[in-house]
Amino acid sequence: MAEEGALYASQPARTRGRRHTEPAAPTRDDFQRDRDRIVHSTAFRRLVYKTQVFLNHEGDLFRTRLTHSLEVAQLARSIARPLGLNEDLVEAIALAHDLGHTPFGHAGQDALNDCMAAHGGFEHNLQSLRVVDALEHRYPQFDGLNLCFETREGILKHCSRENALRLEAQEPGGVAHRFLHRQQPSLEAQLCNLADQIAYNAHDIDDGVRSGLLRIEALAEVALFERHRGEAAAEHPGLAGRRLLYETIRRMLSAQVYDVIDATRAALAAHAPADAEAVRRAPPLVQFSAAMRAQSVALKQFLFANLYRHPQVMQTTGQAQQAVRELFALYVREEGALPAAYAARQDRPRAVADYIAGMTDRYAMREHARLTGRAWPTA
Repeated sequence: MAEEGALYASQPARTRGRRHTEPAAPTRDDFQRDRDRIVHSTAFRRLVYKTQVFLNHEGDLFRTRLTHSLEVAQLARSIARPLGLNEDLVEAIALAHDLGHTPFGHAGQDALNDCMAAHGGFEHNLQSLRVVDALEHRYPQFDGLNLCFETREGILKHCSRENALRLEAQEPGGVAHRFLHRQQPSLEAQLCNLADQIAYNAHDIDDGVRSGLLRIEALAEVALFERHRGEAAAEHPGLAGRRLLYETIRRMLSAQVYDVIDATRAALAAHAPADAEAVRRAPPLVQFSAAMRAQSVALKQFLFANLYRHPQVMQTTGQAQQAVRELFALYVREEGALPAAYAARQDRPRAVADYIAGMTDRYAMREHARLTGRAWPTA
């Protein structure tokens, strides 16, 4: 059973607060309010047309950033409850963690980072924080969504030292502090990081097989997949095709969820953090067992070699990166190309990066075709 209100969990009543003070909501605590603001944001709606692995026009049933975020939230809540963690904070972080992702997935991010190399670079975790801190314009009193410290900290999953120093100068003791002092985020943030890995490993298998780029037979070399495929086939003789794939992935997900719960309980018992602040001084506590971690790494390596670096994926990756680079150059160079709100900003390269990062796949494709006069290649 869940340790309801575990002392080591984040407590909304003890939040470090918002950057702009607001009166409490009458029926929701602060973490629930953060989740609701994220769900109603423009950036969240855009995720439905942003790439996970396959570009948005390549098929209707492939994962998008939106469906991925929902799957992360579901997995994270399933793990949070038996551990006594705050489910609302977990859900808020999970739903917001990809808000700063560019169109065209990691290919778009890499291209935009190259374009911004002389202007501070581009990183999607930091961009997600920019979205919720500044780029959403929904409230009369402030820019951004004015989320709680704990939600913002969880969104900032990675941060270079250079960016952390800059953020710390702007917000002393804020969300970048832990990167400079080698501390951990909340257990809820740690959980979302791991749930993210579990989700994309599983759904990339599904999408890879659906696309025809991965064959179920080839996955036999992946121990985590093959063990559960064998068990599913033995328990259901004659099961084949997509039903066998779905059952295998379901069992894989369950095994990883239960492993994280057991391994994290053991780590919590060993370190016995007295409260949420003690968690920050401990090593990472939300974790796989050593055996499951090794199997997860092996699966990721298989996907990298056989899916993410597949010639067909690499072809569309190259097209996407070229489009992002050309869009960036055009928006920087052409005075009337940017919308007025972005054109009015002093730092034009960063304004262009914010504009491109906010695009969906299909909008970026339309803009590229409009500005270059070239149709998007379909083969």
